[in-house]
Amino acid sequence: MSRPVPNPGILDIAPYTPGKSPKAEAGRKVFKLSANETPVGPSPKAIEAYKNAAAHLEDYPEGTSRILREAIGRAFGLDPDRIICGAGSDEVLNLLAHAYLGQGDEAISTTHGFLVYPIATMGSGAVNVVAPETDFTANVDAILKLVTPRTKLVWLANPNNPTGTYLPFDEVKRLRAGLPGHVLLVLDAAYADYVSRNDYEMGIELVATSENTVMTHTFSKIHGLAALRIGWMFGPAHIVDAVNRIRGPFNVSTPAMWAAIAAIEDTAHQQMSKTHTEKWRSWLTEELTKLGLKVTPSVANFVLIHFPLQQGKTAADADAFLTQRGLVLRGLKNYHLPHALRLTIGTEEANRLVVQGLTDFMGLK
Repeated sequence: MSRPVPNPGILDIAPYTPGKSPKAEAGRKVFKLSANETPVGPSPKAIEAYKNAAAHLEDYPEGTSRILREAIGRAFGLDPDRIICGAGSDEVLNLLAHAYLGQGDEAISTTHGFLVYPIATMGSGAVNVVAPETDFTANVDAILKLVTPRTKLVWLANPNNPTGTYLPFDEVKRLRAGLPGHVLLVLDAAYADYVSRNDYEMGIELVATSENTVMTHTFSKIHGLAALRIGWMFGPAHIVDAVNRIRGPFNVSTPAMWAAIAAIEDTAHQQMSKTHTEKWRSWLTEELTKLGLKVTPSVANFVLIHFPLQQGKTAADADAFLTQRGLVLRGLKNYHLPHALRLTIGTEEANRLVVQGLTDFMGLK
């Protein structure tokens, strides 16, 4: 019997595997620390805006997300006409791959880069080329060595998920300068709001001064709107035009737009979330290091914890141990990090329980 056959390469794609969701059990409190969700939740103003929008659910959204693009433009000093909004930045990444990659093309990502990159690349019929990292950080020279005439796109998460590392702006500019003009550089700045380093820039300046670079961002992290799926891209006019031609006309819902507008305008809530993250990221890094565990320095809202290969003390053992206590972290085998776990910065209670749990696990009671 004949049946439809997917395009070449589709069945070679490893499906995206999200972090574990906790299973509620009577009498046990559970903390989900596997998905980099903010522990402080969204702005109350965003919640109110979302509820108010419920009075008009029978109406289609405005097809270009104009009101949201204008709000983003005000917040970052950008031309709204050079912004595209999507159902999470994931949709925008896939639209870029659809628009600029095809059979026989190549796209470069890094060893521990975001899993959506190879999925988007291979889903467009292109080849995913992996550049090695140095100390869990993207290496510009390693990326440039892999560029061939078939290279059409380079994916760079900055900061990177799941490592929490970043490239200084001078290195990003060096990468752009070393790439051929026809190669699109995609800067994924999903975690940019958590960075407080003087040598970091999310990519706006480079996009504003080039014709071959875009920057994507999301409302899922510091704004706490992950359930609403809202992301955006800032890019050159010709790239915005190309992507808009394949973007669904009503891809961002009206309630999501109004919630995002309220969220981006509530700068006090954003600062509160950032302050909480910085405080507990430093504390967790220090406390976990005291336990003899290596923690990769992070600028994001999570930390990467490395475990020994010793039987009974591995990352898988730690994951099982913590899960029994209702503490759900992210295993990283699919990120080629089988000996590490990613811990989202949680509430004070959750953070302290993780440290106590790992103290017990390491036998340091």
